[in-house]
Order: sequence, then structure tokens, then C-alpha cells
Amino acid sequence: MEAPGAALQERRDGQVRPPGLLGLGGGGDVVRRPAGGEHGDAARAAAEGRSVSRSPRARGPAPAEPVPARVVIERVQPEIDGGHFPIKRTVGERVVVTADIHGDGHDALAAVLRYRRAGEPGWEEVRMEEVGNDRWRGAFAVSTLDRYEYTLQAWVDRFGSWRRDLGKKVEAGQDVSVELLVGADLVRQAGKRASAADAERLEEWAKALRAAPDGDPTAAARRVLIGELAALVDRYPDRRSAVAYDKVLAVVVDREKARFSTWYEMFPRSCAPEPGRHGTFRDCEARLPYVAAMGFDVLYFPPIHPISRTHRKGKNNAPIASPDDVGSPWAIGSDEGGHTTVHPQLGTLEDFRRLLAKAHEAGIEIALDLAFQCSPDHPYVKEHPEWFRWRPDGSIQHAENPPKKYQDIYPLDFETEDWRALWEELFRVVRFWITQGVRIFRVDNPHTKPFAFWEWLIGEVRREAPEVIFLSEAFTRPKVMYRLAKVGFTQSYTYFAWRNTKWELQEYFTELTQTEVREYFRPNLWPNTPDILTEYLQVGGRPAFMARLVLAATLGANYGIYGPAFELFEDRPLTPGREEYLDAEKYEIRHWDLDRRDSLREFIARVNRIRRENPALQSDGGLRFHPVDNGHLIAYSKATDDLENVLLVAVNLDPYHTQSGWVELHAEALGVDPRQPYQVHDLLTDARYIWHGTRNYLELNPLAVPAHILRVRHRVRTERGLNSFL
Repeated sequence: MEAPGAALQERRDGQVRPPGLLGLGGGGDVVRRPAGGEHGDAARAAAEGRSVSRSPRARGPAPAEPVPARVVIERVQPEIDGGHFPIKRTVGERVVVTADIHGDGHDALAAVLRYRRAGEPGWEEVRMEEVGNDRWRGAFAVSTLDRYEYTLQAWVDRFGSWRRDLGKKVEAGQDVSVELLVGADLVRQAGKRASAADAERLEEWAKALRAAPDGDPTAAARRVLIGELAALVDRYPDRRSAVAYDKVLAVVVDREKARFSTWYEMFPRSCAPEPGRHGTFRDCEARLPYVAAMGFDVLYFPPIHPISRTHRKGKNNAPIASPDDVGSPWAIGSDEGGHTTVHPQLGTLEDFRRLLAKAHEAGIEIALDLAFQCSPDHPYVKEHPEWFRWRPDGSIQHAENPPKKYQDIYPLDFETEDWRALWEELFRVVRFWITQGVRIFRVDNPHTKPFAFWEWLIGEVRREAPEVIFLSEAFTRPKVMYRLAKVGFTQSYTYFAWRNTKWELQEYFTELTQTEVREYFRPNLWPNTPDILTEYLQVGGRPAFMARLVLAATLGANYGIYGPAFELFEDRPLTPGREEYLDAEKYEIRHWDLDRRDSLREFIARVNRIRRENPALQSDGGLRFHPVDNGHLIAYSKATDDLENVLLVAVNLDPYHTQSGWVELHAEALGVDPRQPYQVHDLLTDARYIWHGTRNYLELNPLAVPAHILRVRHRVRTERGLNSFL
């Protein structure tokens, strides 16, 4: 059966009319005829050949009906899930909006991008421009830590149509006397919408156009085409036919560190300078210069709370602990307290606040682990047994990932009938740490808690402290990871650790940076974590750690490492084929020799300095892969929008052998003229090369430096650039 809006509707007199006039079909952009009313009754009576009496109030000409819209707005981007979720930006970034905007016939169109901070009554506007094939583009900048809204409006541009056609007729040598009179009417109408000063100027133009046929119409027309009139009329467009997009879309604006951050993870209890002693917050203070010297600006701690005695895990995740075993920090809670208490061996809450202040002085923010789970000894177990899932044998369900069992952890039951009190308590926990000065949280396994909970919690936190950053540690299915980002997580862990081949890296980062995912999902790249020692790192030695560091630090604006295991290239798995570390720091205190001569700390510092000095690496945009005729070599560029800062990165993915090949460069992505020589400066080794054209040679020895980070300089400096040469 044909859709109601697809056919013309037949009237009783045999005539037909378009369905939009009847309120059928036509889409959301159509202005529909009001139903019923005396005017509608009169129309129906006339169609049926009968008369209808009018009340005295209705005598006189019938009111004009709204004309159905002629302009269509569709395929607006960015728009996430029909506008249900906001896109993400940081302060100072632009929001570039594109849309298909078109209409019938040949009239010119005009469109504006409207934006405002959420809650403001009025809109700011920027004119959009057509970029081809009825695709329009506009942009605005977000300047405050807030939530913004944007939408679109478009209309038939009658003055623009007239001016365009006038130009064609002048070029063809046609008489334009009548056209100038038409233009005079359009200008006079604009004057009625204008301010007093502009109205006066527009009236002068209207008079000149009306008088032009008596003089030199062609000369007058040329003045219209090159003069101020177009800009003046554009200030006061005729929007009677304007169509508004049927959605108001949202932007969440975060602070800069949401876009660009460099993370270092360490266990505070392993920070004591001498072996065998439990580290303290004061020991962490002494470690700050070491972390800062490597160029990290976020120091992330695993949970710092009391640890359960019941079912405590021993070394290497042994199910039975010895009396001296310290247990897993993720088994949160004991008689000393729960999620708002610090482990007594680490120090006091006052010590923690002092550490926050010292870190701030060093240019570092402390990030806390937010693990919403409990040990068997957590106060919640006694105070709120209804918040846990009970088994038929009277025991509480512990955490499992079959066949793995975590007897020292009780998951919270988010389907409890007392769910609202549970939510409020967890919000209180986050608020508590915010009041202590914490502004960054790494959230453990958020995919095991409801999406609705996170959307509510993060929304509540943002209302009070919009500068707070939430990093989602969810190694799960892609759609679940993306949904967590949509509901509010600022940054997200990724599959980067397991993307090792050139094809895998190119496919994955194309998805992250070239699709709509980039609008809401901010990747944070980690080559290792306390739970993840990949096979590549296990077998690749020092070159593998160097290569993965360069990939993480240059493919992503946000990245992190778990140290000191990373810079000391810890590569011993628990057993062959497993990704867990042998003697994992999750279950014991480790003493690290930070002064080892083969440490990667200097190399890490150099890479992080390159990141700080090059804006192209401070955003996930501007990524472009370049073909290399060797499968072990990957090449890609990062560039700022204005191409003032362009870096070309090449990495040898083979940790054992020297690899060479020819890279075919996309010259436009680098901003170079392939007909002219240009310089590339290796920021890792300080070597400089003169390249020509788009095809150039690469050779990388993993035993030396397995990567290039090349700064592209668009022209070669010679003595001709010196003033004395001129």
C-alpha cells in the first residue's frame, strides 16, 4: 500500500493537491495547515458546493495560511544517535557542523548555525557556507567549561537569488531595469527589519535602485554586485520561510587535560626507598621529581583504601595468603573503613592532601582508582547486606570471570530494591574525594555496572564540578565501550595493547579518528597495565617497549604507562601464554631499581617533551596513514588544522631486525610542495634529512632507535633567507 504522503490527495471536486497541505507526509520541515477552524470549514464547504455563514468577527479577508516549507535540512553531523547523546570538546576547540541543505527550484539558500550555552535564552549565530553538492558547513568555538547546544536554520534567500541572477543578466548584456525595481522592493523590506542607522542606509539604496532605470541601469547593477549592499541586507534576512532543524544537539565541554594528558601509574606501597618496607604518601612525595622529569602530568594510584583480611590473596594471586602478604588493593574494605578511608600504612588523610599539594607544585595531578566493589570485610557488608547478591547457601556471591574466581571481592548488586540509596552512597564517595582535591578518577570495570547509573552519577558530578575527568577502564565489547563514552566518561581505555600489526593499527585508529566515534570517544592508550603484559612485550625486549611507547605517545593525545615496570621493561609472565606478570605488584610490594643504566626513563622523557612542544600531538585529529612497501614499517602523520605543525612518524614493528622501505607520502597532509625540496628533522635523534617528492626512503634499526618522529619543515633554509644576502 502506498504511504499516505506519497500520493496526491483527491478532493471531492476531482482536483488534487499535495499531501503536505493536508498535514500528511512532508517530514518535520513542512509547515502544516491548521486542522479545523472556520477557515477550514469554509474551504470544505466551497469544495462541496455549499455556503457557510461567518460570524461578524470573521468577516473580511481570510488570514493567510503559512506557506509549506521549501527547504530541507538533513544528515546533520555531528549528531550522536539522533541527538540523544552529546558530542565532546575541550575549552577553546571548535565545533564544525555540516548538513545537507537543499530545496526545490533554483533559488539561492541561506543557513545559519545557532549555538548557545545550555540554559541561555538567546542564540548566537554564524552563517554557514555551501561546500558543494548541497553540503553546508559552519563552525563555532566553545570557550567555557560548560554544556553547549546547537541547531540549524535555513531559508530561501530571495535577495541572494536576485543578486545572483542580476549578475548573470549583466554579464549577458540584458536590460536590467525591471530587475533593479524588484531589488529596490527587496532592499526596502530589509530596511523594515533593520536598526535605525542601517534602515536609513538601506532606504538610500532602495531609492537609488528605483531611480536607476532613468539613468544607467547596467552601471547601477554593477555597483550592487561589488558594493556594500549585499553585506548590509544579509544582516537582516527575510526568514518568513525559515525552517528550523527539529533537534537541538548538545556539546559537553571539558578542560584541556581531557584532550591531552600523559599518565603514569604506580603503586604507592612500592615507593619506599628501601626494600621490604610498605611505602607511604611521604615516600610518594619523594618520587614526584622522578615522575615529573619523565614528563608525566597525571600520576594514577590503584585503590588507596584498607584491604580485606578475609580471603586475602597471596603472591601471584595465590588463594591462600601468608601472614605477611599485603593482598590486592582492589579488595577494598576492612575494620578500618571503606571507600572514604585511606590505608593506615600509607598514612593519613592529611598526608594525602599534602601529597596532592606537592604534586600540584610539580605540575602533576593525582588520579584515584574508583572501584565500586567490596571485600568481605567492608563496612557495607554489615551495614547494607541488601546491596549484595546472596546465594542459596547463605553466602554472598563473590566476583567471577569463569574459570577465574575472586573470593576477596564482592560485587555490588545494582538490581537491589534499595538501589536508590546505593546510588546516593556511591555519589557521596566521589564527592568526598572531590572535596579532598581529587579531580581525576580512573574507574575500574565500569561495564559491570548499569549505564543508567553512570549517566546519572557523572551528570551529578559535572553539575557540581565540571572539571572532573573520568577514565573508563572497560576492556569489553566495542559497543559497550562506546556506550560508556556516550553516557559521560571523559576518556576510555582501548584495544591498543593488542593491536600489533600495521593492518591492525591502521584499521583501529581509522575507526577511532575518522568515524563519528571521534565525536564522543576519547582514547587513552596504554601499552601495559598491572593486569596486561602482552606477548609482544614479553618477547620483544627493549626495542618492543620503545616502539610501543612511540606508538602510544604519537597515535594518541592521551596515553599512559604502568611503571616502573615499563621503563625497566619488565617482561616475565606468570606462565607462558598468560598476560599476567610474574611477581605481580597487584599482590606484593616490589622494590624497583630506578637508577638502572638501561632504563628507558631518558627515552620516555624525550618522547614526552616532543609531545609538549608539538601541538599536532595534543589532539587525536589530523591523523593520516601513509603507505610503506614493507609490512613491518608503519608511517603516519599528525598535523594541526593550519599545517603549521606537522609531524611524520615511522615505526619499525619488528623488534628483532632492521627494516627498510619506501614511503609514499600524501603531500597535502604534510603541507609540502612535492616539486620543491623540504626538510625533515628527527626529534628523537636530532638528525636532519632533505627529502624530495612524495616517495622517500626509510630504514630503522630496532637495536638503536626503532622509530622516527620527524618534524616536517615546508621549505629548506638557505643563505638566501639571510638579510645580508638580499
